[in-house]
Amino acid sequence: MDPECSQLLPALCAVLADPRQPMVDDTCLEKLLDWFKTITEAGSSLLLLQENPCLVELLCHVLKPQDLSSRVLSFSLRLTGVFAAQEDCFQYLQGDSSLFVASAAGQLLVHILSLSMRGPAEGPPSLQADDWPPCAQKIVGHIEESLRSTATPQITQALNVLTTTFSHCHDPWTQVLWVQLHPLVAALLQKDPVPAAHSLVDLLLSVARSPGLSSSSCGLWETLAQTLSHLSPTQAGLLALGILKLQDCPQALRAQAFAVLLQPLACVLQATAQGPGPSGLLDSTAADSVTADMLLPSKAACVGLLCQTLAHLELLLPLPQRPCPWPQAPLLGAAVTLLQLCRGSGSPASDAGRQLCALLLGCVRVQRAALDFLGTLSQETGPPELVTQVFAVLLEYLRSPDSSPTVLKKAFQATFRWLLSSPRTPGCSDLDSHTLLFLRELLPVLQKRLCSPCWEVRDSGLEFLTQMTRRWGGQAGFRHALLASEVPRLTEQLLRDPESYVRASAVTAMGQLSSQGLCVPPAGPEHPGSQQKSLLGELLHILSTDSEGFPRRAVMQVFTQWLRDSHADVVGDTEQFVAGVLQVAGQDLDWEVRAQGLELALVFLEQMLGPPRSHCPYAVTPPVAAPAGPLTQALQSLCRVRLFEFAFRALFDCDRPVAQKSCDLLLLLRAKTASSSSLQEPRSSPDVASVEAALQRWRAGDQAQPLGDLEPEVVLAVLRSMDLEGLRGALAESSDHVEKSPQSLLQDMLATVGILGENEADCY
Repeated sequence: MDPECSQLLPALCAVLADPRQPMVDDTCLEKLLDWFKTITEAGSSLLLLQENPCLVELLCHVLKPQDLSSRVLSFSLRLTGVFAAQEDCFQYLQGDSSLFVASAAGQLLVHILSLSMRGPAEGPPSLQADDWPPCAQKIVGHIEESLRSTATPQITQALNVLTTTFSHCHDPWTQVLWVQLHPLVAALLQKDPVPAAHSLVDLLLSVARSPGLSSSSCGLWETLAQTLSHLSPTQAGLLALGILKLQDCPQALRAQAFAVLLQPLACVLQATAQGPGPSGLLDSTAADSVTADMLLPSKAACVGLLCQTLAHLELLLPLPQRPCPWPQAPLLGAAVTLLQLCRGSGSPASDAGRQLCALLLGCVRVQRAALDFLGTLSQETGPPELVTQVFAVLLEYLRSPDSSPTVLKKAFQATFRWLLSSPRTPGCSDLDSHTLLFLRELLPVLQKRLCSPCWEVRDSGLEFLTQMTRRWGGQAGFRHALLASEVPRLTEQLLRDPESYVRASAVTAMGQLSSQGLCVPPAGPEHPGSQQKSLLGELLHILSTDSEGFPRRAVMQVFTQWLRDSHADVVGDTEQFVAGVLQVAGQDLDWEVRAQGLELALVFLEQMLGPPRSHCPYAVTPPVAAPAGPLTQALQSLCRVRLFEFAFRALFDCDRPVAQKSCDLLLLLRAKTASSSSLQEPRSSPDVASVEAALQRWRAGDQAQPLGDLEPEVVLAVLRSMDLEGLRGALAESSDHVEKSPQSLLQDMLATVGILGENEADCY
């Protein structure tokens, strides 16, 4: 511990132990206890206590729940793990309703159990439970007592302690522990309802994942199978998903888990089937009465179960250990059916189906979940007739005036994913005829959505257009369909939308359209006499005048991409383009705009000097520098666009990300020019001294005076004289690393009770 902290700690402990002193706020106490915990974990706890006997009083003080909040108590429990008795932990587990305290006490019990089972130095602990240390036996006895309890909170806490144990401890003794406690855990399944079901699921899955247990020899698979059949459909779904994620699991258990997961969708298909017979979801999956009863009693139960099922299946689909064969066609049918039921266009075949339709009609939650799941199913193929139904229901949702903005957004996303998965004609990269036909139906819908009075809808439509243009902008069929529509013209009009988010999305969309040659040149409303003006001028106008940051950031991203791709509007006069953009970006009040300006400057620098080469720190050969002749011309170009003035200003920016990005750019430039002897400028040159003096004023906050025209030799001399590595290190530190120091924390806490003088507090 630092001497300064050692001098402050006794006074602080006396203050905290004195009931007459005002209590310091919880945040300071949490930080203090966290610092103590770090010290004890570093192995210096004994030395800390020897040097500061008053710390023991502090630890005793913070263990009084009536004096501190539960959050602070949780920190103190973690801190005093090596000092506290198990009885204290039992007390908090049994009597305290705070989740913070229960969690901290449970972690402490696991820590004590693990420490006690490490055994003496001469050998490992005995695998016979009767020979375990008294401390461990007492903890296990307490857990057994809690599992036998009739109080659900005690059962929950015991299960949580065991979950933490099997998640973090993988020594052989954990298998002995599970064998001993397994009968008590299995006995919970005989209760109706099963108590602490969520915690029970967590425990069983942690045991199944534990590398220290042999699942086949301790009855785990049988217990998992029993649990699946005893839990409610909602509770069983989470367990079924966990079982299917296991790497090594009996096939019969996997089949049972998958059947449990599919049951709600099997019920939906059965309720809407047009004739008798099985649903077809899985031959072995029947829509059991328990699941059906769970779906139909109330809208909340029905919606919750269906959304959970769809989310679980969505997580399962991309996993390599997903069930095989995967029932792609039935799942597609179920997703389409749910979306139809939510719009009232389904075909219920029974009273249960009609009741289900009434529950789901207009349900936005199920619509969102089903659209997400439908989009994920696009990763696999499906029967042509089902794929046709998929596109039909998506178009129905995109057209419907009843679709909410969030549902429309997800419908656009699912549509794009299914367009991506559309079949391709062999030897042709263009969209197939069926997809082009769908696209011709879709574009009028997109036109309508771009004119929506709801800004979220306009924004989602623009995002969808940008995705499509980026993917198919070079394909003849897409280009023809798009140019035959009003979409490009409407997109250009949205550059002047009253909502800033929409303007930003319109900027991105227009930038993509322009890159693909699909842009309708914008009309100039501010110049009635002129018919058209360039998109470049319009975007520069937005960058200079838009009052919101989002559109300006979007413009900078478009300009950077245009420069990177050698856009036609840029290559005509690249220097003029870069100079104009940097001049405007350097004056922007939004730090993200200035940071994007540095990204554009980096692209231009790499085009002039070449991209940075990866350099192994152990290689003998240094990085290759640019040749002298081309280097001189490149540096002159960088000087003409005033890139150096922009970067130097950014180096002293008040926003750290901007300064860091500038520092990296200048370091790259210095590395590129390190071995150039033809561009040496004497360190004592008057021009160099003038620039360095100006930079000193800039660093002090006076950036009124520009650097003026710079010569390459002067720039390189200034770069070589700057400690850019030191500056980068300083910028990498947290902006409040000084204020977060232990000494600063102790000073603040003492200052709140008037122990320090008026000017000694380090306020932060």
